[in-house]
Amino acid sequence: MTGGSDLEAEIKSLETLGLGDLRSIWAVHFGPPPKLRSEELLALMLAWRLQAEVLGGLSPETRRLLRRRGAIAPEGRALGDGAILRRDWRGRQIEVVVRADGFCWDGKTYPSLSAIARAATGTRWNGPRFFGLREDAP
Repeated sequence: MTGGSDLEAEIKSLETLGLGDLRSIWAVHFGPPPKLRSEELLALMLAWRLQAEVLGGLSPETRRLLRRRGAIAPEGRALGDGAILRRDWRGRQIEVVVRADGFCWDGKTYPSLSAIARAATGTRWNGPRFFGLREDAP
């Protein structure tokens, strides 16, 4: 790839590809693809990586600013130590207590609400969405 219109055309073509084709392109350029099942997310990640490869990625200043920002606390932590989140799931109430070191459910501390949602339901969930902290919550 040389950039310019070639890069634009390659990125535009990603929109029409299925998961298998996106994974194949990723493998050619970057090695084993991430274990994603979302065509949309993989296409976005691939587009960014292709652009970064050609155009140089993040500037040193942006990298410095991101490092300075530090780790991002999991969503839900801002509710404060001791806050309780409840969700009824298939006839069972799931109650989570927000702690300074994570989220407590069923006698265990988890690093994120998503980890609890997965443990409670057996499927992958966005934890903040599962517990109603997002507008598009169930």
